[in-house]
Amino acid sequence: MLVEEGVLSAEQLAAVCAAAAYRDIEVERMLRYEYDIPRRKLLEALSWHHRCAWIEYDERLPVPSELLQQLDGNRLCISLWFPVIRDGDTVIIAANRPHDPIVHDEAKQLIEAAKYEFRVALAEDIVFFIQDFLNSPPGHIIGNERTGLAFWRNTMARWRTRLACYRTDFAEARTYLSLLRGGLGLITIGRTLLRSGKADWLTPLYWMMIFLGFVTVALGLYSYRRIKTGIMSPPRHQTLVEVTAATLHVLENYQFVDAKPLGHTSKATMLARLADMLPNSCVFIEPSLDNKVRSYLAHERTSLAAQRTVLSCYRTIYARARTGLSFIRTGVAFMSIGFGLMQYFGLSLLTVLDVFLVLAGLLMTADGTLWYWPIRKEQDEAAKCAGVC
Repeated sequence: MLVEEGVLSAEQLAAVCAAAAYRDIEVERMLRYEYDIPRRKLLEALSWHHRCAWIEYDERLPVPSELLQQLDGNRLCISLWFPVIRDGDTVIIAANRPHDPIVHDEAKQLIEAAKYEFRVALAEDIVFFIQDFLNSPPGHIIGNERTGLAFWRNTMARWRTRLACYRTDFAEARTYLSLLRGGLGLITIGRTLLRSGKADWLTPLYWMMIFLGFVTVALGLYSYRRIKTGIMSPPRHQTLVEVTAATLHVLENYQFVDAKPLGHTSKATMLARLADMLPNSCVFIEPSLDNKVRSYLAHERTSLAAQRTVLSCYRTIYARARTGLSFIRTGVAFMSIGFGLMQYFGLSLLTVLDVFLVLAGLLMTADGTLWYWPIRKEQDEAAKCAGVC
């Protein structure tokens, strides 16, 4: 088929067969890695050659446990076959030589079924099946476990991306807070210059400054309200922590963490307890044949992803606190300015502007307190969480 479709010439195919026999390796391996023929094209060619369907390696295949009970990995590596699916009373078997009588006899000896269906597969795919499904107890399949770990890493990555969006919202809120500060500053300067009694011919300019200050404040308030009530409005502190805890549910199913030492005290906040739950070293896995290097690395990547998720949640709630403190700082400053102007210049019609500054500062202080107050307890636990890094 490869020759007929022009993928290889007849001379090249003959040379590959001769070289594979001389080097004692599979022809398909040379075609796959030295001639860069795609896996799917090789499977189609083998299917055409053997006149049967083909099957491809996939660690997500739910191989039934009863098919794995009596199998010997070393024996299967020699014969190159592996049971992959039970469809009713039919067992589908992946085999590199699907019409070999020896393969048929071995399958019927080791697997009980009414019918057998043999499908051609690449030799390396069968080795992958054997490595993933036979080097561990049937209830602890490493292939499925790695897929589950990848799913949870993606889940945590999506949540970290959402947390980054929330931090961007907080940064945008602080930007519009600067706009509010600028507007209130223009009002303060214009009001002060009006009462100074100097350069009366510049009075229209002072009123223009006050007017521009009100316009700037209005723009800042509108933009701030849009952020706070929009679709991506930052959630409350407790919501951030609870969703983070849900994304770390993977630790209960896949990670193996040593028991806590005696005398260990539980931390006050949920986020600190989540950080404390993470192992100090990346992974705890007892050495055994089923824990291959890539499985160990999958556990380690997941553990590191969990640590990054907790720290990302910390960054987000501190960004919220930083935003609240910015509002408090600005509010206190303008309340002080308003009271100072009333005390210095006394009461007049312009005192309305002083009262506006005081009220604006009071509202900003109250709003900033609502942002900051729920997060104050996390500060006591933050330093203790540095160990997870």
